[in-house]
Amino acid sequence: MPRLDLVVETPVVDSFRVRQIAGMFDVPLEAKISERFAAELPSLEEPWRIGAIVGPSGSGKSTVARAAYGDRLFAGADWPRDRAVIDGFGERPFGQIVRMLASVGFGSPPSWIKPYRVLSQGERFRCDLARALLDTSSSESEEGSDVISDPLVVFDEFTSVVDRTVARIGSAAIAKALRSEREEGLRRRFVAVTCHYDVLDWLEPDWVLDLATGELSRRRLRRPPIELAIRRCRRDVWSRFARHHYLSSDVHSSSHCWVATHEETPVAFCAVMNLVGRRGRKRVSRLVTLPDWQGIGVGRRFLDAVAQMYVEQGFRMNLVTGHPAMIGSLKRSALWRCIDFKPHGFPRDGRFARKYVSHSLGRCVASFEYRPAKIEAAAA
Repeated sequence: MPRLDLVVETPVVDSFRVRQIAGMFDVPLEAKISERFAAELPSLEEPWRIGAIVGPSGSGKSTVARAAYGDRLFAGADWPRDRAVIDGFGERPFGQIVRMLASVGFGSPPSWIKPYRVLSQGERFRCDLARALLDTSSSESEEGSDVISDPLVVFDEFTSVVDRTVARIGSAAIAKALRSEREEGLRRRFVAVTCHYDVLDWLEPDWVLDLATGELSRRRLRRPPIELAIRRCRRDVWSRFARHHYLSSDVHSSSHCWVATHEETPVAFCAVMNLVGRRGRKRVSRLVTLPDWQGIGVGRRFLDAVAQMYVEQGFRMNLVTGHPAMIGSLKRSALWRCIDFKPHGFPRDGRFARKYVSHSLGRCVASFEYRPAKIEAAAA
C-alpha cells in the first residue's frame, strides 16, 4: 500500500504589506512557508473501481492526488467558445461520444448542439466528466496486472461548482456507468477529489481517504434510495420539459400526461396516446427526464411503471424512439421487446394522411412493445 509523505514549500516574497500582516497577526516571517502532508492510498494493483479523496479546503487534496497520480489528475478542459459541445471531443467516433454523454447523465440532444459556455453548471459538469473519461487513453492500462487493468481518471474539484441535487445525482450516474458490465467503452477506474462529503453515499466509492483526519477507510458505501411519486397531470406541465426533448415540443391534445416527482419536484414526464389504426394499443409519444436527474435510471423506471398501469387495464403498449441511449436501454430490458428497427426511419402511412400521425423518415429509430412476463405467458 503506497504511503505519501510530502513537504510543500512556497517562497514568501517580502513586501511592506507582507510585513504588516506579519506584525498585526504575529505571523512568523520566514523565507519559505512549509506544509507537510501524509497519506496512505490503495495500490493500483488492488481490485477497486472507485475511490475518493475528501477533506476541507486547504487540507492538501489536490497536492496528494497530484503526487500520487501525476498527469492523470483532470483539472478542467478547453472547450470551443462558439462551436457545439458535441464538436469539443476531437476526432472520436460520433457513436462513442454520444454513448459517453448518455453514460454520465447528459442525454439531452438539444443541449448537445449548444456551446459549452451557454450550458448550465450541471450540464457543464457532465460534459467535463465525459471529456475526462474520453481523454483517458486505453494505452494507460496497467499491463501485467490480473486485477483491474483499466485506465485511471482522477477528477479534481468533483461537484464543486454545482448545486447539491446535481452533485448527488451526477455522482450516482457516474458510479452506475463505471460499475456497469455492459458499458465496455467506459472501463475506467475513477478517483473523485472533493471537499463535499455529501456525495460519498451516492458515488459509492470502494475507499475514502479523508484528509481532515488522515484516515483511509475501505468499504463500499451504498446509495440512498430515490422515491418517486407518479400521477396524472395537466398538459401544461409539459412546458417544463419541452426544451429538453429531441423532437417537436408539441403534445397532442388527446394525450394522457403523467409526471414523476421527487419530494414534490417534477423530474420526468410521459405522454401516452392511442396507437392510430390499432385497437387496444397505446403508444408513448413523449418521455423526458430533466437533465439534473439523468443517468441513474429514473426515466426507464418511470416508463416501466406507466406502461404497467396501461397493461393492467387491458392495453398493449408501444414506443418508438430514435435516442441511442434509450434504444440501448430498452434492448437490454427483459420487459421490452424490439419489434422493428429502421435505420432510415418510418415513413408516414398514407392510410392516415388526414390524422395526426408523426413520422421519422431520415432518422434511425426502433420500435418496442412492453412485454412483461405475465403477458408473454398469456400470449404463449
